[in-house]
Amino acid sequence: MKTIMIGILVATLGLISASCSQIDEKQKPNIIYIMSDDHTSQAIGAYGGRLAKLNPTPNLDHLADDGIVFTNAFCTNSICTPSRACIITGQYSQTNGVLDLDGELAADKQYLPKEMSKLGYSTAMIGKWHLHDEPTAFDYYKVLPGQGKYFNTKFREKGKGEWPNNIVQYEGHSTDIITDQSIDYLKNRDKTKPFFLMHHYKAPHDMFEYAPRYKEYLANTKIPEPESLYSQPNWGSEGTKGKNDSLINYIGTSVSKRNMHRNYVQHYLKDSISGDDATSLAYQTYLKDYLRCVKGVDDNLGRLFDYLKEEGLWENTVIIYTGDQGMMLGEHDLQDKRWMYDESMRMPFIVHYPKGIKPNVKSDILINNTDYAPTMIELAGGSKPDYMQGESFINTLQGKAEDSWREATYYRYWMHIIHHYVPAHFGLRTKDYKLIFYYGKMYRDTSEFKDFYWSSQYEGIDRETPASWEFYDLRTDPQELNNRYNDPEYKEIISKLKLDLKTQREELNETDKNFPEINAIVEANWNK
Repeated sequence: MKTIMIGILVATLGLISASCSQIDEKQKPNIIYIMSDDHTSQAIGAYGGRLAKLNPTPNLDHLADDGIVFTNAFCTNSICTPSRACIITGQYSQTNGVLDLDGELAADKQYLPKEMSKLGYSTAMIGKWHLHDEPTAFDYYKVLPGQGKYFNTKFREKGKGEWPNNIVQYEGHSTDIITDQSIDYLKNRDKTKPFFLMHHYKAPHDMFEYAPRYKEYLANTKIPEPESLYSQPNWGSEGTKGKNDSLINYIGTSVSKRNMHRNYVQHYLKDSISGDDATSLAYQTYLKDYLRCVKGVDDNLGRLFDYLKEEGLWENTVIIYTGDQGMMLGEHDLQDKRWMYDESMRMPFIVHYPKGIKPNVKSDILINNTDYAPTMIELAGGSKPDYMQGESFINTLQGKAEDSWREATYYRYWMHIIHHYVPAHFGLRTKDYKLIFYYGKMYRDTSEFKDFYWSSQYEGIDRETPASWEFYDLRTDPQELNNRYNDPEYKEIISKLKLDLKTQREELNETDKNFPEINAIVEANWNK
């Protein structure tokens, strides 16, 4: 009898233990990581920029009001594929091996979904992947082939055949379709586990194609224009303009007709309009097309949020919203991204979690996209893996101070004079200052590039550009209009930043030991 009672007691305790384990799993927060392509912070109302009064993102603004907004979130390489690799691996580009648009992220380096699976999560990736290799580390995926199309969108779907021939196709606009697919996944998910969903839009990547229902949105509105679109006499350096402005018509694709190869006046307008009038009209067209794509994203987020609320998932779901980098919206008469200037380098980053994050909070700590994976892993109850170079900022999310935190974030754009004629460069950004070094040389043979942007227009052109430094005092010059590198007032500050820059490059495995020609340029110009 005694033996029977002991057996019953052991079995009961086992059931209680199993029950507690299941409760713990169910109490873990669901996590939805939402990322749009090229959605810059100046196009989100919550960031209060020049476009905020246009009210382009009411759903995101409500999300921000009830959560935390990071005002100093930056990418470490402002281009689609490398940024996504940094997010998935928690590592800087040279460590994860994805330096440019041709970079591939093999299954064994798809660290974030692997770690989330270990923590008991069901994992899914829906939308723009852009890391070339099959996202096999996810339990489920439905991803765009490469960049994907805005309309009549194709996906590669797990369970529909062998990669890369596992194609399914839908009619409509990609933003609507991606939202449909994420909601469908949530309806049919494994409900015995918490879920980790990466929900990625193609929009608002150029060339901008919006859903027809947005044609009249902003049609009769004058979009505020940045002053630097027209005049910035103290901006830049030989690395961005050439000696005596000799490369001003070549470096950096433009809104105006400044860039002889690629500009928005040429793209949007006829030759009957010229000068500032043409620049303004091209800018208005460019921004309206862009913001119509943004509006489509925001409306679809409202639809996704409504579903979460209706299904009782809202309170226990962490929602993160970001872009894969920033975007130049005419500042410095530049389009696209890639640059280390704030509009390109800064990422929006909003976190909402009713059960764990206080509403209406803003944080100015310096975070970058290598920090996102460690933070999500800790939100899921895990610990940052040693192989990740980023750091978790979970204390900030919980309203506590970080024990210690970086004072400067590192940046490097590895490509050089390709697609948008941006010179290769690296640098540091602190809360107060920015130091940039343009070394102006490609790290590998450009003939090796596989992606479709490469064209004969580059043949016969000497793509090496001058090495130079730029320094901006962000306290007095947040728009980065005055390069103060040669100002004696900043000599000591620049010397300290160079020391910090050298230290970070060594600590983060971002030196040029394996690129002797670049290393020679760096050494020859370090003290100039």
